[in-house]
Amino acid sequence: MGEPMRLRLLMALRTRELTVTELAAHQETSPANASKHLHVLVAAGLLQRRRKGLHVLYGIADPAVFPLCDSVCQSLRRALKERARPFGR
Repeated sequence: MGEPMRLRLLMALRTRELTVTELAAHQETSPANASKHLHVLVAAGLLQRRRKGLHVLYGIADPAVFPLCDSVCQSLRRALKERARPFGR
């Protein structure tokens, strides 16, 4: 969860299942990089995957992960706001 790309992937999957290619395009990263992070999230039990024809779809294993994601994102926003304060932002 401490890796920003993993948080972004989780948030991209919040409403529907997506393929590695779709996720990579959505996150402006390579399919290999997205796949690496997806593998970690599956191993951690946060994501599930299923085969549909020639494609593998990734989805959220347990929607209870989103309050945790929201909390982490909120904490990051507060920290960034504090760091920007000396610059008048």
